[in-house]
Amino acid sequence: MSAAGVALMLGGAGILLAASPAQAAEVSYATECIPPPISGLPPVQGTTTVQITAPAEAKVGDEVEVVWKTVQAASKNPDILDLQKDTVKPTGTITLGGAATGELAMEGPRQNPPIPKNSPMVLPDMKGTLKLEEAGEVTLTPGPYAINVSKPISTDTRCAPKETVRVGATIKVSQGGGTSSGGTTSGGTSSGGTTSGGTTSGGTTSGGTTSGGTTSGGTTSGGTTSGGTTDGGASSGGTTSGGGSGGTSGGGGGDQTDFEGKEIEVAYECKTPIGDKNAVSPVRINARKNGGDYGLTVKFSKSVMDSPADIPKDSVKPSMEVKLGGADKGFVHVEGPTNKDPIKAGDPIEIPDLTGTYKPGATGRTTLSPGVLTVKALGTTTTCTPPADVPFSLELDTSAQPGGAAGGGTSGGAGGSATSGGLAQTGAEDTGALRALALVAGTAILLGGAVFTFTPWQRLRGTP
Repeated sequence: MSAAGVALMLGGAGILLAASPAQAAEVSYATECIPPPISGLPPVQGTTTVQITAPAEAKVGDEVEVVWKTVQAASKNPDILDLQKDTVKPTGTITLGGAATGELAMEGPRQNPPIPKNSPMVLPDMKGTLKLEEAGEVTLTPGPYAINVSKPISTDTRCAPKETVRVGATIKVSQGGGTSSGGTTSGGTSSGGTTSGGTTSGGTTSGGTTSGGTTSGGTTSGGTTSGGTTDGGASSGGTTSGGGSGGTSGGGGGDQTDFEGKEIEVAYECKTPIGDKNAVSPVRINARKNGGDYGLTVKFSKSVMDSPADIPKDSVKPSMEVKLGGADKGFVHVEGPTNKDPIKAGDPIEIPDLTGTYKPGATGRTTLSPGVLTVKALGTTTTCTPPADVPFSLELDTSAQPGGAAGGGTSGGAGGSATSGGLAQTGAEDTGALRALALVAGTAILLGGAVFTFTPWQRLRGTP
């Protein structure tokens, strides 16, 4: 039996067919790609090269398969993270012309080799099924497409032509059995407006909740401090502050147990996997006395902001090294809980308190100032360092305790290991960690709206 006869049989059975050999043509067009908003990356101008494969000839009533092969994507994988195997899924649209109108939806599998950062994107072929309903020439023109990356969280890069695109393939459709009028296309095609290329499946995926925050014992999500102290955060409404309008509290004397610090603006310099950034953060340090020790609570603003992306649970954990001055020296490690529930895009993000225990190592007036802030998110680490002359938030009358922090030693609070006179450790503990595109969402944005205001977004080096 001839190839044409086989094709007609298959076509009558509703199976994809090609009544004549498939044709493949390459088309290149100027393209603008918009990275995910959470990445902070600017739009990318590049060239997309596509090869469209479709049968050269077919008959009315046939269902034919169209294949979109991305020879070259307009944007590279940014210099942020290595993409894991089978985490990339493309979608796109082909504009129909001539004897058919509308758009043909194209979709590829989530299938790719590992893609190193700062290297070309390798996309699987996309396919779509087109039912031919009118005789004549049907033209296929590649259009916008989207690239979904599923890990560590689902993100989409959207690419659209910036010039008129040439036809990629033409199918000559002749009259055959089972004609039908209408001219609309099959499977997933739309009439008229351009489609977005699809925020593809993927959703919020696994993979993101890596070592982020190895809790250093004792600190709970309720804001309670370790070492047996109760609620670390003096509420703004009540507990007394011995320091008058200045906000600093005198510790020690009388029966006072709760001390509220003043809120100060800290100009942080942050080192992130996507570059250095400046941030301004309002910080307040409160204390609750328990015997000779103090339960500390570092509070950021009570404000919330909406999440720009889905954030998996237990994926973001902040900590700080509170700096001691005056009579005592050293640092006190405080940390906050990880996000216990997933945070969906558009939902408000609450800012956790950081808690720990301060064991004084000297007698006298001791000051407590915001220190190095570390945020571990999705296997990455962002470290923000305050200026050397950052003012103190709280002042306490302290009495030396055995094993206390005097002389630059570490504090014993919260089971943590505060640094002894240096910066908090900055290395990600998981050496195989993903450098998440969502790091900004997971760190600066979690502590964001009211805590971090990056000023301004710097255009990152290179072209993603």
